[in-house]
Amino acid sequence: MSINKLSLEGLNFQATKINIKNNILTITLNRPEKKNALNNVMMNELNFALAYAKQEKEIRVVVIDAEGDIFCAGADLRLAKEDSNVPKIEGADDISFSLRRLHKPVICKIQGSVLAGALLLVTNATHAIAVDSANFSAPEIHRGLWPFMVMAGLFRVMPKRAGLDFIMRGQPIDANKAENWGLINESVAANELDKRVSELSKELASLAPGTMQFGLEAYEKQDTLDFDEALPYLQKQIAKCFEGEDAKEGIAAFLEKRKPNWK
Repeated sequence: MSINKLSLEGLNFQATKINIKNNILTITLNRPEKKNALNNVMMNELNFALAYAKQEKEIRVVVIDAEGDIFCAGADLRLAKEDSNVPKIEGADDISFSLRRLHKPVICKIQGSVLAGALLLVTNATHAIAVDSANFSAPEIHRGLWPFMVMAGLFRVMPKRAGLDFIMRGQPIDANKAENWGLINESVAANELDKRVSELSKELASLAPGTMQFGLEAYEKQDTLDFDEALPYLQKQIAKCFEGEDAKEGIAAFLEKRKPNWK
């Protein structure tokens, strides 16, 4: 299916719930009885929803939240009942790529603990807000395994020694340490989570959407380059940014002392 033809009409999301309101797409992990473990159906629905969000200009922010008391318990290797009719996006098997290449703000709204492969969502989102009671763990070593895929995102947000200790011993860390180590942006009391994520998502949705997407694409590209390659690349992006509609509107609004009207 071509990306420019994606539609939500007639789709039965089995493992997630989808909601769009005020330029914000919310994807809710909806397998609370299985601790929202990531099975093949949920992964496909996540990839499809993110591809749809990338396609739709009116979607400016994505929020990923979850039902139940666990945000996500990692991978579920058991076969899932295939009731979902959500199409598979060709070449979109890896949720890390889907998140990083969306080039729009993605907020993980973490209402409970995060385990193992669920760290793929947290480390590759642009923002993560968690309740202060949440724990985070990469327990694979205790099962004779290693969080190979998690490392790509983990070591882009956490200091190396902290990240190594985290995965080498497999011990859970609390939200306070996760915040100090950069795994999440901030932790809040449970009764403040809804308000904080709502405020952040509305703020991000109110900012120049075209420039936001263009800037996040440049961020993702320069993250893979050496400094000597990154700087010339970013200089070219500055020139392109000034030519964009958002920059023209933003500068005009500044000079006219008014709020910008983003298209």
